[in-house]
Amino acid sequence: MNEVVKTEGPGSADVAKLVAAIVIAVIGIVAFYVLKGLQSELVRWLVFVGALIVGAVVFWLSQYGRNTWKFMLDSRIELYKVVWPDRDKTRQLTIVVFFFVAILAVFFWGLDALLAWATRSILGGGTGS
Repeated sequence: MNEVVKTEGPGSADVAKLVAAIVIAVIGIVAFYVLKGLQSELVRWLVFVGALIVGAVVFWLSQYGRNTWKFMLDSRIELYKVVWPDRDKTRQLTIVVFFFVAILAVFFWGLDALLAWATRSILGGGTGS
């Protein structure tokens, strides 16, 4: 028997963590530019990278972070299920794509030339200023 397990969505604490993570990251970015000329480059970069790391840790501690991690793991599992084409099939498909791109390029060039001619004919073919 299949059981459906209901999981609760992110609560208000998780929303607060998400907002805090964003604020911490933004503070790090702003501090990087505010400290220009006031502190050495090393200090600026340490503040910037440190704020991004702290913001990332706060994000990963929230439900949003756990959901993101689960999505990444599930995506990795799905990637293993993909059947990739072999070299010959890839070459054939690449040739087909290039062929149709060339055909469409000629078509749109001709359409552009036709519409430009029609526009010049209707408007009197002025040379402009």
